[in-house]
Amino acid sequence: MNNLNSLSDPSLHIDKRIQVQDSKLVLQNRLRLKTTIDCVKWLAMQACAFRGHDESSESSNRGNFYEMLKYTASINENIAEVILENAPGNAKYTSPDIQKEILNILATRVRNKIREEIGDAKFCILVDEALDESNKEQMAIVLRFVNRDGFVQERFFDVVSVDETSAKTLKKGICNVLTRHNLQVENMRGQGYDGASNMRGAWNGLQALFLKDCPYAYYVHCFAHQLQLALVAAAKDVPDVWKFFSKLNSIVNLVGVSPKRHMELKNIKAAELADMLASGELATGKGANQSRSLQRPGATRWGSHFGAVSKLIEMFTAAQTVLESISKNGLNNNIRGEANGAYKSTKSFKFCFLLFLLNEVMGITDCLCQVLQRKSQDIINALDLVSATKCNLQKLRQDGWDAFIGDVTLFCISNKIDMPDMSAHYKEGTGRSCQQNDNITIEHYYRIDLFNAIIDFQLLELDNRFTERTTRLLVLSSALNPLKLYEYDVFHNPKFQNLTSLSELCRRLVETGKVSIYFLIDRLVRLVLTLPVSTATTERAFSAMKLVKTTLRNKMEDGFLADCLVIYIERELARNIDSNSIINDFYSIKNRRAPLK
Repeated sequence: MNNLNSLSDPSLHIDKRIQVQDSKLVLQNRLRLKTTIDCVKWLAMQACAFRGHDESSESSNRGNFYEMLKYTASINENIAEVILENAPGNAKYTSPDIQKEILNILATRVRNKIREEIGDAKFCILVDEALDESNKEQMAIVLRFVNRDGFVQERFFDVVSVDETSAKTLKKGICNVLTRHNLQVENMRGQGYDGASNMRGAWNGLQALFLKDCPYAYYVHCFAHQLQLALVAAAKDVPDVWKFFSKLNSIVNLVGVSPKRHMELKNIKAAELADMLASGELATGKGANQSRSLQRPGATRWGSHFGAVSKLIEMFTAAQTVLESISKNGLNNNIRGEANGAYKSTKSFKFCFLLFLLNEVMGITDCLCQVLQRKSQDIINALDLVSATKCNLQKLRQDGWDAFIGDVTLFCISNKIDMPDMSAHYKEGTGRSCQQNDNITIEHYYRIDLFNAIIDFQLLELDNRFTERTTRLLVLSSALNPLKLYEYDVFHNPKFQNLTSLSELCRRLVETGKVSIYFLIDRLVRLVLTLPVSTATTERAFSAMKLVKTTLRNKMEDGFLADCLVIYIERELARNIDSNSIINDFYSIKNRRAPLK
């Protein structure tokens, strides 16, 4: 009778039972693979290493990937039942090859999303190269474009290992990446590089080679790099400024190199801050009055000269105290002598004068440097900012002397530094009568020969650096003034009031639907927005590369490095990729031993 009932119940038929078991097996396999995908995605988005030194089951630390799997299993019983020791031997999904395969699928999905964002729009390339931890030359490729909603995007796309940095080699690597993702060179409307000869060469440089294929690929020398060159020129070519930074480097080396002196500096500054807070001279607040250290200026680090000067002003009293201590208690005569010379420099009025002057001048240019590094910055606004920076420097030269000398005087009085008599005769050189100019006073020397001369040199450098053909866009940009273009329509629309940039104009055209009416204007605005301003995004990519390819991970394969970087840098795109779609891609690549569908 029971057999008869079994035959009459379709759910108990053998084909149905096999189907149920197959469905259960598929769900278990997908859950196991999804757990691996989630762990790989999280580790890649946090720039963490995957593997450990000892990944055997007896190891107390099997590496980030295995430890994360174990932690996931500890908080989810369903996952614990299907992974690691509970998984079948032919479908554990934990091998390094599987990890790299999943990572590549995820990175490919991110690149495809970027490609979809670009669509048929014009784009520009930002390219730079740098050495990685294994001393290999890596070329970072960033794409700049305006998406369908009118937002300017700069997306990291790939990093390519190159054997050499000749223009032909770099172009071949870039073209291979673009072709692989169906991006046509003919749609390129801009090139952003630094000023190296292999990049900007008029005949055989990378920009010249691309111009032969696409004459509309406008080359722009990175604005932030040009600004840094102007600052470095001021630091090297003005004798007084060069001497100042030489002394500043000596102070940083003496105080900051030794951990003992560095800790002494921080303790003195902490005690100073505590006293000022107790007396009410400083206000408390979140992020205020933090312990800092001195910074060394570098020719290749944007903004480092301003950072070095501003940090010394902030740590001046503590640095003086440490230098005085070293001059008395240094290990040998060389150290004591150098510290004594540096200490005497900090006690001189001229050193403090230059310290404050460079802080003023480089503070103005640092604002420009920070703004130029924004991804959404457009070239017309950047050129306006350059002009505004020149105006601010000129204003400082014409009207800023009284306020400036007042600040220097207060600083010298508070730090017990002797002030010279400004009306006294200035003595040049060794003070011999044959070297003197009777008409020169000390105030004339500091105001004309230092204050005005240093500002004039900075203005001259900015003029020289920003007089390339790029500045001609300012003349052309006058046609993009919305008040002139839309006098009878857009000008009277409240949604188009108080526009501050072209990117806002582009977004408003899309939001209001007027892009279909003024499609030629929209196209022109998008072309101008596509032009590059700086290569800061490629510099950020190299900073990310230092986090991903470390000393302990210096044998990473090029493809693995590129996949890790694109997921880490474009993590907001990677985060939104569904794990089930990755499972489907994983299953469709080749035949798998375990069923996933």
